Amino acid sequence: MKISILFLLRRSKTNNKGLCPIECRITFDKKRKPFSTGIFINPENWNPSKQKAFPPSTDHDQINTQLSLIKQEINQAFLMLQVQPEIFDVEDIYLKYNGEDVKTKKTLLEVYSLHNERMKKLMGIDYSESTYKKFEESKNHVKSFIKDSTQKSNILLEKLNIKFLHDFDYYLKLEKKLKQVTINKHIERLRKIIKLALAEGFLDRDPFLLFSPKKVITEVVFLDTAELKILENHRFKQERLQKVADLFIFCCYSGLPYLEMASLKRENVIIGFDGKKWIQIYRQKTKKTLTIPLLKKAENILNKYESENTFLPIISNQQFNSFLKEIAAVLGIEKRITHHTARKTFASTVLLYNEIPMETVSELLGHSNMKITQEHYAKVVQQKVSEQMIKLSLKLN
Repeated sequence: MKISILFLLRRSKTNNKGLCPIECRITFDKKRKPFSTGIFINPENWNPSKQKAFPPSTDHDQINTQLSLIKQEINQAFLMLQVQPEIFDVEDIYLKYNGEDVKTKKTLLEVYSLHNERMKKLMGIDYSESTYKKFEESKNHVKSFIKDSTQKSNILLEKLNIKFLHDFDYYLKLEKKLKQVTINKHIERLRKIIKLALAEGFLDRDPFLLFSPKKVITEVVFLDTAELKILENHRFKQERLQKVADLFIFCCYSGLPYLEMASLKRENVIIGFDGKKWIQIYRQKTKKTLTIPLLKKAENILNKYESENTFLPIISNQQFNSFLKEIAAVLGIEKRITHHTARKTFASTVLLYNEIPMETVSELLGHSNMKITQEHYAKVVQQKVSEQMIKLSLKLN
């Protein structure tokens, strides 16, 4: 925690005697607070680099002493705030220096900045870079919404109510052209900021307590058995497409999300209690360890790239999804497939279609509870039941 104290001349305010006021500017956490010191000086007698009046004289010595005292009192106010448990900003430092009570009212964007700065410091430890960027994106959406709806740059936490969220939802849909599933994610992040404000004592009650996000029923997109077989049997002439196809197939038989696939190391493949190979890897998103049996088709791809410097070829998520579009076009697959489609294929075609119980699928996907799995894959199970019942009807007839 560093503070910067700088004295500047306000030359535009020079008076009739040719003297201009000395302004003090406090900078803390990339925010500035300028204020007038009430001291005037001839601009020709000011040394900006040394922050002093010159040459030595009774008047100049007095000015230098006053400036030194101001700096000392600001530093003292800063130190006093540091030993207190409450969070503070540059405005609080000035209020403390000025002998006023530190403001307790916080704004929404202040708490957003506080949350995101903490997250940035924990990037690579508790959070991924992509998660941090998503919260920064949400903050920018909230900022633009406040500006658009109130013509102000910020809003006090105490002014928030459930109408704010409903209007924010409407704004993201109308102005930003976002889909409801994306809007719900931004609202979920905003509600996390409110939880932080409650935890820090900036709010006494949750203004969004009665808010219920609009439900979104999304269709699970996955490769069926025939499509997966076509992909496995095809050999692409371009090496980049073949690598992406191999990685996609690997994830179809392991269920690994992109981040875990990209960070997979040899030590993540272990011998389990049953004497067989398992993938064991910590998942950043859920903060849980994924433990997945290493199926033969997934192991074959690991063996194929064993000579690489890394366990699997490295490719960005953006490029991965871009190449998948080419792959789908070549194979005549009309579905919009992304890396996440492989995880859905693992759950649907590889597991559920092979009569693996829902609770086992939930465990292998690393879902926090089985309700999440049921909501996503209920139709898949119904389709499988329908196919089995048709077969049964044919037998009975």
